[in-house]
Amino acid sequence: MEFTAKQIAELLEGKVDGNPDTVVSSIEKIEGGHERSLSFLANPKYTPFIYTTKSAVVIVQNDFTPEKPVPTLIRVVDAYAAFARLLEIYQQLTTDKKGIAELAYTADDAILGKDVYVGEFAYIGSRTTIADQVKIYPQVFLGDNCQIGQNTIIYAGAKIYAGTIIGANCIIHAGAVIGSDGFGFAPQADNQYKKVPQTGHVIIEDHVEIGANTTIDRATLGSTIIRKGVKLDNLVQIAHNVEIGENTVIAAQSGISGSTKVGRNCMFGGQVGLAGHIQIADGVKLNAQSGVPSSIKHEDQAFMGTPIMPMKDFMRAFIHFKQLDKLSKRLQELEQKVNSMRNQGNIKA
Repeated sequence: MEFTAKQIAELLEGKVDGNPDTVVSSIEKIEGGHERSLSFLANPKYTPFIYTTKSAVVIVQNDFTPEKPVPTLIRVVDAYAAFARLLEIYQQLTTDKKGIAELAYTADDAILGKDVYVGEFAYIGSRTTIADQVKIYPQVFLGDNCQIGQNTIIYAGAKIYAGTIIGANCIIHAGAVIGSDGFGFAPQADNQYKKVPQTGHVIIEDHVEIGANTTIDRATLGSTIIRKGVKLDNLVQIAHNVEIGENTVIAAQSGISGSTKVGRNCMFGGQVGLAGHIQIADGVKLNAQSGVPSSIKHEDQAFMGTPIMPMKDFMRAFIHFKQLDKLSKRLQELEQKVNSMRNQGNIKA
């Protein structure tokens, strides 16, 4: 696909500074680019690259003043936001798939909306409902009685178990598993474990993104719930009956144990671990590799460490931790001096 600088400026409500007929066909970093690519400049640290980039068009802030010759510019109020918008439009154009592949299986009583895409070897179970503009890529499994909201994308190889409800404008990345059994086993007198049937389901509200190979377990009873606007990175584990509050973001390799409730607007770094049956207040920030054994009741607090402590306390403690080896040696030297003085009779035992 090809676009002129003028067409792009109209999409972004910007103004062309240079040749409006300059044609571009791809989007590249400002450090490189080529004669038919478009880039953007939002961070001042990258300003030197605008004088060396090979890109034909660059999106910049309205107040940018070049000191040397530059490519054709598209001036906008917010270069980063405009570029994000352009990427969104580009993605929509390049992934605009429709139609049902001949090699896909759809149950006779499944209901599919308008302009739906179902790729090769996808499976859509009985009584499953798929809204308009949904895209289901090859090898996706959708079990019976699922509901998929409008404009949601489910990428290749994702497995959605029976009874799962997914809202509108969600993105489920490749290999994600939603609705598998929770880890429920009852210990028996002979030291074996009896499986506890997991009869609940998973609810994912609107505008949620689920990363590749992330797993979300169905509830034992009731629902595991991922609220509106949540973003889960790759390789995240959400256990049965967990609830994640609106607009919370969780980075890769984090795990949340069963029946834990996470508040709204929280931010968890990578490899964070939460114990089960606890509650996390709204706005809590957990740095990478934090271990949380008990509830956090105060909102908008930052923590780190295992077990966690307030971030400022951890940083102070870490300064001392780095000195432990020196402190240990000093203590040994003092003990040797005291013992020597005691042996010489200079101090009493």
